[in-house]
Amino acid sequence: MVKIDGILTDVTEQDLELLKSNPKKFWKRVTSIGDGGFMGCSSLKEITIPKSVTSIGSSAFRNCFRLQEITIPESVKSIGDEVFISCSSIQEITIPESVTSIGKWAFCNCESLKKITIPESITSIGDSAFWECESLKEIKIPESVTSIGQGAFSNCTSIQEITIPDSVTSIGKYAFSSCTSLKEIKIPESVTSIGQSAFSSCTSLKEIK
Repeated sequence: MVKIDGILTDVTEQDLELLKSNPKKFWKRVTSIGDGGFMGCSSLKEITIPKSVTSIGSSAFRNCFRLQEITIPESVKSIGDEVFISCSSIQEITIPESVTSIGKWAFCNCESLKKITIPESITSIGDSAFWECESLKEIKIPESVTSIGQGAFSNCTSIQEITIPDSVTSIGKYAFSSCTSLKEIKIPESVTSIGQSAFSSCTSLKEIK
C-alpha cells in the first residue's frame, strides 16, 4: 500500500487478496484517515475506526448527514479541522484522552449532538468548534484547557449552564454569542482577555460574575 498525504493511493494485488480473505487484518494496516476521507458519504450510519489509526484528517467525515455512531480509539493523537462538520445525526461522542486539541469547526452544525465528553488532555478548543450545536445542553470544559477559540460555542441555543475552569486565560470573539438559553456564567480570575461580542445576544443571561 502506498499513502500520499495519508490517503491510500495504490493497492497491490497482495493487498487486494488480503482484503478479500481477511478484511480486519487489512484495515489494521491503516494508520491514518486522510483529509476528506469519507466526506459526503451521506448514507453512512456507523463506523468503527481501527486501533491502528493515529490521526484523522480535516473534513474526514464532513457532511455524513446520517452518521449516528462513531468510536474514536485511544490510538488517535490528532483530530483535524472540520472533521465532523454537519454530521447532523450524531447525538453523542467521546474524545479519547490521547487527543490534545479540538480543531476549528470540528463539530460545527452537529445539530443533534446532546453530549460530548472532553478529556483532561485537551488544552485548546478551536474556533467555532461547536458552533450551532443546537441540542447541546451541558458541556464541561476540563481544567487542562487554556483557551476558548473564536465562536467556539456560538449559537448553542440549548446550553443553560457552562463552567469555565481556572486554567482558561482567554475567551475568543463571539465564543458564546447567541447562546439564548444561557442563564449564568462565572468567569475565573485567570482570564485576562474577553474577545469582542463574546456573550452577545445571550438573551436569557441573568447573572455574570
